[in-house]
Amino acid sequence: MLKLFSIVNYIFVIFILNISVYASEHEGNKEKQPIVITSETLTADNRDHTAIFENSVVAKTDDFTIYSDRMTVYSDEGANAIKKIHATGHVKVYKSETVLFADEAEYFADEEKIIFTGSPRAVQKGNVITGSEIIFFLEDERAIVQKSRVVLKNKKELN
Repeated sequence: MLKLFSIVNYIFVIFILNISVYASEHEGNKEKQPIVITSETLTADNRDHTAIFENSVVAKTDDFTIYSDRMTVYSDEGANAIKKIHATGHVKVYKSETVLFADEAEYFADEEKIIFTGSPRAVQKGNVITGSEIIFFLEDERAIVQKSRVVLKNKKELN
């Protein structure tokens, strides 16, 4: 029993280290910050290079934070880096002054983008954008919205 526990613990530690590895950016020689993920439950599969985080999931970097009910992390075997994160259930992403909400979101590390589906909504300084799909580019804080609807906050000038 102790030997089985040691093997499982060793695999768990190796997997967690693999998803926290730094990777080089496409432009320049800057390094990406690690993504720190917390949850109530983790199921790691080293053969498939996946980790499933469930219940009160938070994925945090220096640049953004993702909250969800469930998150599946896909890592790259050769580079020991995160390729993709699929978040479902009450997804909320904070990036600077923008908050994005959706039922589902997929983060693509190589493209530095998140695709929101399932009633996606972006809120920034009281302005709200909704659509059928929101593609948010993290590096330049740019979005592409399909079937968009924009509600701009009515600002009154004070004289």
